[in-house]
Amino acid sequence: MSLRCTLATAARVLRQLRRDRRTVAMLLLVPVGLMALMSGVFAGVGGAFQRVGVPLLGVFPMTSMFIVTAVTMQRERSSGTLERLMAMPIGKFDLVLGYALAFGLLALVQAVITSVVSFTLLDLRVDGPTWGIVLIAGLDAVLGTAFGLLVSAFARTEFQAVQFLPLFLLPQVFLSGLMAPRERMPGALQAASDVLPLTYAYDALRSLTVSGALTSTLVRDVTILVVTTVTALVLGAVTLRRRTG
Repeated sequence: MSLRCTLATAARVLRQLRRDRRTVAMLLLVPVGLMALMSGVFAGVGGAFQRVGVPLLGVFPMTSMFIVTAVTMQRERSSGTLERLMAMPIGKFDLVLGYALAFGLLALVQAVITSVVSFTLLDLRVDGPTWGIVLIAGLDAVLGTAFGLLVSAFARTEFQAVQFLPLFLLPQVFLSGLMAPRERMPGALQAASDVLPLTYAYDALRSLTVSGALTSTLVRDVTILVVTTVTALVLGAVTLRRRTG
């Protein structure tokens, strides 16, 4: 691994994103728009937006970063850019970490913007520290980036990369506890939810919604998210092919 190669890769990706203004606008504005939409949908249901609003701060950025990262990485593969880069003296981990760093920085900006708008303009209220929620929302977005890098290795086209969304992320949303309390689900679904990372993202955000205490459960949830992100990045590097055909 080379820090210089990693930073050079991240800089190249950021330059590409700067020229793609529509993608950047989508990443930064769509989660905000979705939060505003949910605020309006639950306006007539007392306390509903306060219950689901904070967990959605993790779901929306994670989902949008997953899609954009997977599609962008697949575009790099199909265009031959990735193959040309790997013909140079640069390691797989340098490439993956470079992409992860670039998209991770954008993910953190996205999480900050979405959270600030939600806590100010949309009047989302929590008992825990807002900075902790912003950090976990940013971690969720980075996790979405890591998953996007990973699944792009198994897609042949950009359309196939998008198709991984309902297969890979939607079951996590349904089983995380956002739709219904997990303790009310059948045993098999509870067991499945226990191995899905979005479950722990939901639990961590819900914990900070009602309290700012640094509990062992909160530490466990954040640790699982970090370990899952690192694991996804490692697997993304391992599955990186030198030939795109």
